[in-house]
Amino acid sequence: MWGFLFLEEKIINIKEVLNKGKKILDEKNISESGMKVRMLLSYLLDVSKEYVMVHIDSDVDKKVENLFFENIDKIKEGYPIQYITKNQAFMDIDFYVDENVLIPQPDTEILVYEVLKVIKDKANMKILDLCTGSGAIVVSLANKNKNQKYFASDISDKAIEIAKKNAEKIGEDIVFIKSDLFENIENQKFDIIVSNPPYIKRNTIKLLSKEVQTEPVIALDGGVDGLDFYRKIISKSKNYLSENGMLLLEIGYNQKEDVEKLFIENDYKNIECIKDLGNNDRVVKGNI
Repeated sequence: MWGFLFLEEKIINIKEVLNKGKKILDEKNISESGMKVRMLLSYLLDVSKEYVMVHIDSDVDKKVENLFFENIDKIKEGYPIQYITKNQAFMDIDFYVDENVLIPQPDTEILVYEVLKVIKDKANMKILDLCTGSGAIVVSLANKNKNQKYFASDISDKAIEIAKKNAEKIGEDIVFIKSDLFENIENQKFDIIVSNPPYIKRNTIKLLSKEVQTEPVIALDGGVDGLDFYRKIISKSKNYLSENGMLLLEIGYNQKEDVEKLFIENDYKNIECIKDLGNNDRVVKGNI
């Protein structure tokens, strides 16, 4: 009579899964590995990151374990975890994101806060967000100050769809327009135009991290010198700004002088550059 030995697959707990995942990412020098493994597992388990840490000794279902390590393999090759979880926190809001839009970054919150300073204690101001992408800027503004009239545009149909989804999720009423910058913006005047446009030099994109290279090139490529969109926005905004209207633009850390020069050449006044929390130049603003 033959004897058969059946080996059961070992069940591992949350702590073991997190440790193994972190080790894999650390071997590839993936930044914030601990945060990413917790974020991934909490997403797959559909629980909070706090729940994961409190129940560190709980067993992990084999299906979840397999999915976890499949996605760890993606992350170790540079795939953004935000595109896996379809989520990025920005200005205290959980934004839906996918491969069709840039992942909102904390530095851009500086731009939002600058606009909030301008519109504080005011009402019925018309505000336009160019190159809205996920809608992070305009939705955050509308969420923090509901007394204004908000508009947003993007050249991408998919980006507009995502931005609308993010606005609807928190119940904000925003007018979205598919437009290549001002192309489909009718003859309107805005009190504020704000934008985080593509500003990476074309030849620099291939030198960026794999995570950033995964993001849509159309939202990164600022032309040969990185200034293509600044030239267009700064020169054309004057036709769409009301008297004493303000233009606020996010910039790369080394673009202050070039962008301020464009503001000056186009007769803007009260030009000012604001630094981010890392003491890098981040926002240039001016009035017509």
